[in-house]
Order: sequence, then structure tokens, then C-alpha cells
Amino acid sequence: MNLPAPSSTTQPVRDRSRHAAPQVFDYLREQIISLAMPPGTLISRQSLQDLFGFSSTPVRDALMRLQEESLVEIFPQHATVVSPIDLRLARQAQFLRRSLEQECVRTIAANPDRSVAVVQLEAMIERKRRILTLDDLEAFNQADQDFHRILFDASGVPDLWVFVRRQSGHIDRIRRLHLPVPGKAAQIIADHAAIVAGIESGIPEQAEAALRNHLSRSLAFTDDLRARWPDYFRD
Repeated sequence: MNLPAPSSTTQPVRDRSRHAAPQVFDYLREQIISLAMPPGTLISRQSLQDLFGFSSTPVRDALMRLQEESLVEIFPQHATVVSPIDLRLARQAQFLRRSLEQECVRTIAANPDRSVAVVQLEAMIERKRRILTLDDLEAFNQADQDFHRILFDASGVPDLWVFVRRQSGHIDRIRRLHLPVPGKAAQIIADHAAIVAGIESGIPEQAEAALRNHLSRSLAFTDDLRARWPDYFRD
């Protein structure tokens, strides 16, 4: 099994309507989550300054935010390194996300107007099917995240999706590492279809069970992944 195809590392487009530090943060976080910057990668502050054309301050601030999410380790006066995948944090993120999303699907399934959400979710599943034929794992991964975001939006708690995403860096790297395994993407589509069927049924328990089954898979193959890439993980 090969590593996932990395995201593009070409020079990002500088957005003058946004503050500098969030741009560096978003760029680096995406590179880390997509494994374009795998665990152990050295991060050069000077290279980031040159890449964006920013001063050292926004680069420092972005790295400090990544450190707060335990995605980088900063060794003062020495180096900044992409952190290993922390299994303890991954397990916590799985617990958080599963707990919140189960409540989301229960809420939607119990809503008489759930058909609006069902249409959106089915459209996203169809989008993933099309992407899968193109073998574009980055686009597939984004569509996967969009599917789950719809659950929070449809439940009336969109800000909680932002919160969950900020807590999910380590488990998202496990998911991205696992995505190229043959059959994994097809399994995700099948799981999502089961979730939508549960919601459409109007039976909250059915929707919740399908969601729990889906999100419980996230750590199921960690031992195999760790055997292949032992330097990427820590307990």
C-alpha cells in the first residue's frame, strides 16, 4: 500500500482580505492532515515566510495554533516538526464526533422536514460516486467531510462542526492514511447511504445505529497502518 497522493505544495495564493496568520495556519494544517507533510517533517519558518511573503510573526502565530492542536512540536531555537499521530487524541476525537453526530442524525430523522437534508445528503453521495471513478482521493475526502458537515447544518448546530474539525486532526490523518486501501472508499459510500436511509425512514434509532457503525470503523485498522508506518504513530 502506498502513501496517499499528497496535496499540491505549490505556492498558495495570498488573500489580502484575510489576516496573515490564518492563511499560514490553514495551508499548513491541510498539508499535515492530507499527509503531504507526514509525521516527522521539518517545517522551515524561513521557507514559509518566503512562500507567503509574510513576516515572521504570522508564521510564528500559525505554528503556535498548530501546536495547540498537537499537530506540530516546537523545539525553541532548534526545529519545528510535524507531530506523530497521537492515538490517545484520535480515540478522544472519535468519541466526541460519534457522540455529537449520533445526536445530529437523531434530530434530523425526527424532523418532519427531513426531506430537505435527505436531498442534500443523497446529492453528496452521488458526487462521491462520480469522484471515485476519477480516483481523486483528495476530492473524495473533501466530499466526505462535506457530507458530515451537512448533518451539523441540518441539525442547526453548524458551529459544532467547526469545533469538531479542530479536534479531529489526529483521527483525520488516520482516515487519510487508510483511504487508499482497496474497498475503503466504496465502504464509506455504502455507510453514508445507510445513514441517509436511516434518516429518511424517520426512525431515529435506525439513523443513529448506521452512524455509529460508520464512525466506529475509523480506528478499526490502526494496528495494520501502524505496522506499515510505525514512525507515524505514538500512544
